[in-house]
Amino acid sequence: MTVTTQKMTFDEFLSYDDGTDNWYELENGELIAMPAESEINRRIAMFLVATLLKLDISFNRLSMKTEIAVSSTRVSVRVPDLVLFSEEGAIALEGASRSLVLLDMPPPSLVVEVVSPGQENRDYRYKRSEYAARGIAEYWIVDPMQQRITVLEWVEGLYEEKVFTGDEQIASPLLKSLELTTAQVLQGR
Repeated sequence: MTVTTQKMTFDEFLSYDDGTDNWYELENGELIAMPAESEINRRIAMFLVATLLKLDISFNRLSMKTEIAVSSTRVSVRVPDLVLFSEEGAIALEGASRSLVLLDMPPPSLVVEVVSPGQENRDYRYKRSEYAARGIAEYWIVDPMQQRITVLEWVEGLYEEKVFTGDEQIASPLLKSLELTTAQVLQGR
């Protein structure tokens, strides 16, 4: 849902405060209210955090609800459910007053979006092209409604896609030691 009718600049977005705890994305200058998280979406994101920690990924490289500036017609800001940073990316955020990955910072290594009802186009189309343009090495679209996980690997400026369903083990180019099925992720356990 678009909140503003006038286009907003990146600086205006950074200083925007409506006095609530609501989350917003900036999409080509439009302030977009993010829907409240469903329990299954929250559970999936937490399950993935716990799973990645078991792979000995340092907790300072993982983040939920970190803002990412992406290129588009105008600078846009996305707020994925889960982010895995490279060591350089984690260091770049140390001491920051806001959990925001700017365009001049290293892109995250992995971004995970858990699809919410009515948000399919944003996750499958718009964010896909924005994350590819940002050079994010791997992008997961976890879709509880379609019961599938799409793993996108950034290769020469475009994403190559693999779709996993049911009891298929997820193949992550980045997380080679990951032993996880689609069903485990979608159940959040």
